[in-house]
Amino acid sequence: MSRPRRIPPPAPAHVTAPDSPTPAGPADTAPAAARTSADAGRETPHPVDASRPFGRILLFGVQHVLVMAATPISAIFLMSATLRLDAGLTVDLLSAAFVLSGLGSLIQSLGLWTFGPRLPFVMLPGGAPLVLFLAIADEHGLRVATGAVILTALFTFAVLPVFARLLKYFPPLVIGTMIVIVGVNLVKVGAGLVTGRPGEHGFADPGRLGLGLATIGFTVLGHLLLRGVLRQLSVMLGLIAGTVLALLLGDVSLGHLSQGGWLDVPRLVPFGSPRFDVLAALPLMLYSLASMAEATGQTVINAEAVGKEIDQRVAVPRTIRGDALVSALGGMFGMPLMVTSGENIGIVRVTGVRSRYVTAAAGVFLIAIGFLAPVTRAISVVPAAVVGGTAMVVFAVITVLGVQMLARCDLDRHTNTFICAVALALGLLPILVPDVYQGLPSTVRILLESGVAVGAFVAAFLNVLFHHVGPALAGRLSLRPDLRTEGNR
Repeated sequence: MSRPRRIPPPAPAHVTAPDSPTPAGPADTAPAAARTSADAGRETPHPVDASRPFGRILLFGVQHVLVMAATPISAIFLMSATLRLDAGLTVDLLSAAFVLSGLGSLIQSLGLWTFGPRLPFVMLPGGAPLVLFLAIADEHGLRVATGAVILTALFTFAVLPVFARLLKYFPPLVIGTMIVIVGVNLVKVGAGLVTGRPGEHGFADPGRLGLGLATIGFTVLGHLLLRGVLRQLSVMLGLIAGTVLALLLGDVSLGHLSQGGWLDVPRLVPFGSPRFDVLAALPLMLYSLASMAEATGQTVINAEAVGKEIDQRVAVPRTIRGDALVSALGGMFGMPLMVTSGENIGIVRVTGVRSRYVTAAAGVFLIAIGFLAPVTRAISVVPAAVVGGTAMVVFAVITVLGVQMLARCDLDRHTNTFICAVALALGLLPILVPDVYQGLPSTVRILLESGVAVGAFVAAFLNVLFHHVGPALAGRLSLRPDLRTEGNR
C-alpha cells in the first residue's frame, strides 16, 4: 500500500506548454562549441522525454518495481485479512492490483489522449481510499463498495472542471491534518493484522505478536546497515526476512503453491455486479476532492524533480483523469481507488534517471507479474502478522508526512492550532472509539465513522470559517461605527 502522497505548497504555474522541451542543463548537453553544424538547428529533447538503451531502461524499471511492490502486496493482504477473503480470491485481487498498477503507470508515464501528464509516475492502490473502501464494505457489503469506487471515479470526472475553484479550500493545513488521521487509522489496522481482532480465538497470541515485532526489527536493521538501493528496499527485505522466519517456525503453509496453472487473469466483478448507492459512496467522494489536491502537489513536485516546466492547468487535470480512469476500471475488478504515487520520485532523485520510459518499463513489469500465477501464489503465503508488521512501519511514515506538512503551516498562530486540534479530535474519535456512533441511523453512521472524511470536512469548514468568513465579517463590523458617525453629521 502506498503511502499518502506528499503535498508541497502550491507552486506558481508555469505558462509553457506541458510537453514543450525546456532548455537543458549543463549535464544534459555538450558545450555549444563542440556541436557540429548538423546539430546546430536540432533541439535536444528534455531528459524526461529522452530514450535510453533498452537494457538500461529494463534495469531501472525493475528497480522501481522492487521498491514499489510492497504497496500493492500490503493493500491486498489488508483487504483479505480485514474482509476474510479466501486464498483464491486473494490471489485474483493480487493479480488485478499488479495489472492495474502497471496499466496506470503506463498511462501516466506515456500519456493517452488527455490522460496522463507524461511524467515518470507509478500508480498504486491508495492508502486512505482503501480504509474508506473497507469501511463501506463492512457496513454495506462488497458490491456496494465496488460501486462506490466507480461512482467516485465518475464524480471526479464531473467536478474536475471546477476543481481549480475548490483547491483553495484544501490548503496544507487541511491536507496535513487529514494525512495524520489517515496514518493513525492505518497503523491501527496494521496492528490488527498482527494481533487479530479482540474476542477472537488467538487474539494477541505471543507467537503472532513476536513475528510482527521481528518483522519490524528486520526492517529497522535493513535501514540501519544497508546503503543505496538496498536501503530503499529495507521494507521489502524486512517482509521477506519475516516470512523466512515464519517458514522456519512452521507458520507458513506452502500446500497451494503447486495448485493451478502458470497464468492468472484478474477476475471481472469478483464480488458480483456492483451496486450503486450514492449515500454510501459519499465518504469516498469527499476524499476524492482532497485526492485531487494531492495530485496537484504530486504533479508539481514530480516536474520539479525532473526539471521540466509544465502548465499546471493542463498537466494536473491529465494526472487526475488518469487516476479516475484506472479507478473506474479497477472498481470492475474489486479494487479500491487507484492513485498516482510520489514514492518513486525519490528514486528519480537518487539515480538521476529522469526518463519517463523507465517508469513505463516498470508498468510493463507490474502487468507481467499480475499475469504470472506462481508469483502471486508465492506472495499469498506471507503470514498476516508479517504483513501487519510491515504495514505498521509503512503506515506510520504516513503520519510523519502529515506532521511534516503541518510543521509548514505556522502552527504558532492560535487559529491554525485550534483548527488542527478540533479536526484531529473529531477525526480520531471514531478510530479510537469504534462504536461511538452505533446508536445513530446507518446512513449517518457511515459518514461519521469515517474519521478521514470527518477530519477533512471539519478542517476545511473551520479553515473557511476562520480564514475567509471570519475576517470578512470582522471587516464589515469594524465599519459600522464609522458609518453611524457619518450619518449623524
